[in-house]
Amino acid sequence: MTQPTALCVYCGSSSGRHSEYTEQARAFGAEMARRGMALVYGGGKVGLMGVVADAVLAGGGKAVGVIPRQLVDMEVAHPGLSELVVVETMHQRKTRMYELSDAFVALPGGFGTMDEMFEMLTWAQLGLHRYPCAFLDVRGYYRDLRSMMDHMVDERFVRPEQRDSIWFGDDMTALFDWMQTYEGSYLPKWVDHQIVDA
Repeated sequence: MTQPTALCVYCGSSSGRHSEYTEQARAFGAEMARRGMALVYGGGKVGLMGVVADAVLAGGGKAVGVIPRQLVDMEVAHPGLSELVVVETMHQRKTRMYELSDAFVALPGGFGTMDEMFEMLTWAQLGLHRYPCAFLDVRGYYRDLRSMMDHMVDERFVRPEQRDSIWFGDDMTALFDWMQTYEGSYLPKWVDHQIVDA
């Protein structure tokens, strides 16, 4: 795979407890702009979402937000994006973000970040896409999640190859380099301890 052209970033609508979360989100957005990668994200102006978008725009990059009308009405939409796509439901939001992207990265975030990223991991497991999926592990935020995925493998609910296709790490440069060389492949998943096509 060549370098992704449109990177979907999932992250918190809050900034988190530590300033390093904001610093890394800003650095990540700046690096995206430097590499000429468009940002696709949830369209908010708040939290890490807003930080990433501001950094992409400040670097001369393109930032596309996809946001439900309810959140626009709550005045949390970013007013300065390259493009703001307004949808009616959260399901439409996730689908549209997927359609606009060719790679997926989770920065620190909460339930929404997990929901969005795990849907992409599930779709990859089912062979619905072959795009890279990665977790930028700022301050060890995703360390326990990686351990949980290892446990899923040990208990035979996830194949080791599927777990290993997901990138975890705290080195932003290594993450971008990995995405450039990523070659997605589809493997059938386990159901009732048998390997079958999903």
